[in-house]
Amino acid sequence: MDFALLVVRIVVGGLFMLHGLQKLFGSFESGAGIPGTAAFFESAGIRPGRPFAVLAGLAELLGGGLVFFGLLSPIGPIILIGVMITAIAAVHLKRGLWIARGGFEYNVVLIAVCVALISAGPGGSSIDAAWNVALPEPEVGILAAIVVLVATVLALTVGSLLSTGLGMRSE
Repeated sequence: MDFALLVVRIVVGGLFMLHGLQKLFGSFESGAGIPGTAAFFESAGIRPGRPFAVLAGLAELLGGGLVFFGLLSPIGPIILIGVMITAIAAVHLKRGLWIARGGFEYNVVLIAVCVALISAGPGGSSIDAAWNVALPEPEVGILAAIVVLVATVLALTVGSLLSTGLGMRSE
């Protein structure tokens, strides 16, 4: 079981870290960097695009890193679930389930992996195990989930509020 958790953590955590680097710095072939990510977010209704692009990139980099190293579990998988819920709600839900049409199929798979990591823990080949780190449960998980939920709701509603005139006006 430890080897299986290690493989899942390295693949999923590593790919999320790379995805975060793409958003933040335009790294690795198709990375858009902050300007491109911000423009995409604006087109998807996530406004203002720039701060949410930075937040999404940092969330993927941090959440992926925590998963990759098996550190401070369950915070990493909870962060990544928030990223995926935001992606589903803002972009993929309207396209249906199947990824071939830009749907949310893959996002659901990643959420399931993160739920499994929360349930199983990071395994024996993790920094948590090596350093004997055990965050108080369920308190830390609940607090992390609340913070991620608030960030997700903000990402999905702030742009809508601003575009309807309920936000701050500059004169």
